[in-house]
Amino acid sequence: MTSFLKADRSPAVASWLFVVAILVLAMVMIGGATRLTDSGLSITEWKPVTGAIPPLSDQAWAAEFAKYQATPQYKLVNEGMSLGQFQGIYWWEWIHRFLGRTVGVVFVVPFIWFLARREIPPRLILRFFGLLALGGLQGLVGWWMVKSGLENRVSVAPERLAIHLALALFLFGSLIWCALEAWAGQGRVEDKGPWARGGLALTALIFLQIMLGALVAGNRAGKIYNDWPLMNGQLFPDAYAGNGLWDTLAHSVAAVQFNHRLLAYVVFVLVLAFAVTAWRSRLIQPDVRRLTISLAALTIFQVFLGIITLRAGAPLPLSMLHQATAALLLGLAVAMTWRARRV
Repeated sequence: MTSFLKADRSPAVASWLFVVAILVLAMVMIGGATRLTDSGLSITEWKPVTGAIPPLSDQAWAAEFAKYQATPQYKLVNEGMSLGQFQGIYWWEWIHRFLGRTVGVVFVVPFIWFLARREIPPRLILRFFGLLALGGLQGLVGWWMVKSGLENRVSVAPERLAIHLALALFLFGSLIWCALEAWAGQGRVEDKGPWARGGLALTALIFLQIMLGALVAGNRAGKIYNDWPLMNGQLFPDAYAGNGLWDTLAHSVAAVQFNHRLLAYVVFVLVLAFAVTAWRSRLIQPDVRRLTISLAALTIFQVFLGIITLRAGAPLPLSMLHQATAALLLGLAVAMTWRARRV
């Protein structure tokens, strides 16, 4: 019986997954800084192995700069940029990619070790292979995103940016879920009642809200319509509609910011409703109640932070904090939903 319980749960495996989740969160933050500093197109090639070594000589820096000078972003936006300025944006992108490689190593090496020692709960092994595949896909999508800005654009396509962030956050949430499973062991009973289903729906809405935020970032919509609660003095912006449905939803600056604001209000109200219900109900598990109230407190902070960031014109520190808090909200919602499903 003791060996079975040991095989079913592993605090060491759980701790490892939490570390990987923290690294993914750091990568999301650095990715946000890369976008905000217009650094994402500074490295024009995808070399998963040799690209880990940055330029180490004047000749190597000159060669990298020459490649960047052939891009539309340099020709149309940054023409005349000095080598020193190029190095500034290059390092942001290099750190982002290096951190991605680090995440891969920190996941793969312990995974092989724990697998060989049979310390991973058998019911989670296939999930871990899924996490590995998701991490590899994230690297491919990252290059697919960058490539969109190297041909006929001066920045990456907003929808590709949203997909790239979506995969990163799905990986982040999955790591947290699997870590909790490894830490607690298999639940004797799973409660799939209204609260668990509601938590899953709320988590999905928070995820969608972050994706709308990615479209705001990709279209630089945080730099305009900086009044609140109105948008340029209007409740509904005149410039909402684009050239067709897809252009409106993905590329209209007014639409992406309005949609992001609107869903923020919906999420805010729903989270508060969850928190009030959890506070009043004696049927809610204490752990679920604490997680729900914590989610509400962080949501309130995030709403005020979003307003402040918008009013300030989306400066780098506030924008990075806003994105990090969004990821933490998602992680907390995942933990709440996971706990609500267990008795």
